[in-house]
Amino acid sequence: MTTPLFLLRCVQLGISLRDLDLLTIGTVNDMYSEMVNDSWDGYSELATQEMMDRF
Repeated sequence: MTTPLFLLRCVQLGISLRDLDLLTIGTVNDMYSEMVNDSWDGYSELATQEMMDRF
């Protein structure tokens, strides 16, 4: 990952330079991955409590 790409991801996540003192590169990457996953509509159904109990 290049520095410009890292900074772009920070801007997309709304992370300020002050916040970067508290975060690692890995944390920012994880946050970006989760942000991308949030918009995925591929979940066909939500699990019920019964399904979780069987799991």
